[in-house]
Amino acid sequence: MRKIRIFDTTLRDGEQSPGVSLNVQEKLEIARQLARLNVDVIEAGFAIASPGDAEAIKVIAQEIKGPMICSLARAKEKDIDVAWESVRHSERPVIHTFIATSDIHLDFKLRISRDQALEQAVWAVKRAKRYVNDVEFSAEDATRSNWDYLCRVYGAVIKAGANVLNVPDTVGYTTPDEMEELIAYLFQHTEGIERAIVSVHCHNDLGLAVANSLAAMKTGVGQIECTINGIGERAGNASLEEVVMSIYVRRDHFQTETDINFLEIYRTSRQISQLTGMLVQPNKAVVGQNAFAHESGIHQDGVLKEKSTYEIMDAKMIGREEKVLIMGKHSGRHAFAKKLEELGYHLSEEDFLKAFQRFKQLADQKKSIAEADLHLIASEETTRTEEAYKLDFVHVCSGNNILPTATVRLIQGDGTILEGVATGVGPVDAAYKAIGQMVGLSSDLVNFTLQSISGGTEALGEVVVRIFTDDRAYVGRGSSQDVVVASVIAYLSAINKMTQTKKVNPQTHHE
Repeated sequence: MRKIRIFDTTLRDGEQSPGVSLNVQEKLEIARQLARLNVDVIEAGFAIASPGDAEAIKVIAQEIKGPMICSLARAKEKDIDVAWESVRHSERPVIHTFIATSDIHLDFKLRISRDQALEQAVWAVKRAKRYVNDVEFSAEDATRSNWDYLCRVYGAVIKAGANVLNVPDTVGYTTPDEMEELIAYLFQHTEGIERAIVSVHCHNDLGLAVANSLAAMKTGVGQIECTINGIGERAGNASLEEVVMSIYVRRDHFQTETDINFLEIYRTSRQISQLTGMLVQPNKAVVGQNAFAHESGIHQDGVLKEKSTYEIMDAKMIGREEKVLIMGKHSGRHAFAKKLEELGYHLSEEDFLKAFQRFKQLADQKKSIAEADLHLIASEETTRTEEAYKLDFVHVCSGNNILPTATVRLIQGDGTILEGVATGVGPVDAAYKAIGQMVGLSSDLVNFTLQSISGGTEALGEVVVRIFTDDRAYVGRGSSQDVVVASVIAYLSAINKMTQTKKVNPQTHHE
């Protein structure tokens, strides 16, 4: 079967989702998981966008082995030079440069002619080629560009050294039949196209990103650009898990395959959801909570008799089989360490001891420990931000006939004790107001979500919050069997990220 490359842009286009802001450590943890997922290319960021982006790409390029590591760059000298400095330590560095080619972008955004854009594209590819062997060129808004002009541009950048030609449906405008026609036309009329890999990058504004990607693949495209859970600008991108499982389940139709490690799909989806604060909708294909659930009696009866009656995929194949561990309060450090290693976590000694302590505390209170519990504990420890404020205790009083009140004590990084009391419409609101008064925080809580990690009343509750202050969003996570405690931990996590960002670069603004 023909091999399709999977180009993951979760860390670049995915992070451009409204309200998403990841720090360097979180990006590195995601990159490690993408490497376990075995994607072919990781677009680690847009180096010129901010010092933080450039640093994250550099760290990923230095540490991650296997996938190509890529940085986006406009067709500008400084963009390309900064991109090179960020990816240069990768085993397989890639510079991805782009310029718009549609008349609407040329006339109203760039205000240059077609010939000027073509000349700039060729110059950019040549400059990138001075640094790396692998150069990808994207014609932004390709699906709304003149086809003959597109062929001219792609032919010219191939001569300049581009290895990959990307055809972006930048605003999610095209349809599958139009995409097939466009790709076929490019193959027929672009000089030298047989020497390059043709790629597509589809947005989901009309809900057609995956369909358009698969249509392009049928017509000869060799690379699909996508994100975990389909996150990204506006309505997002083509969803990686939907693309690769469509290719696998319908391999009889597409006659193609990928190198994706299917067992890591569900875990990767959960990690992205946790770190970005973007929950997966229950009816999301492949990774949604209901994707393998059956409510109808007829469906339940059929599945019990033969799974294939209503299931075209095996949940175990993508790592969705929930395992209850034969581990408890008597399990030792060695067994715990071995289990974390099996799950793909490699913690520092300090982080491991914290994770082990949390595991023992949970095991004292919960009869059975699920893999999901360990995933949560380990992922929180590996991505923990330097704690400017740490929770010492929280006490709340609430009910249907009393005014909810919260007392909170925090410990600052220098050991200073802070205490605050506040009332609110509920215990969480009261606790957040007490914390805000203590730390002098002026922010908007723009998102608060709570979900259970596993079943039962003793389950860990996970809270994800997003606060907005100084024109930037910060995501915090917290988990506990007590949802109020989890809520406070999540809020402090977001505040600590905010504090750390301002400490590292007081002038940084998210782009």
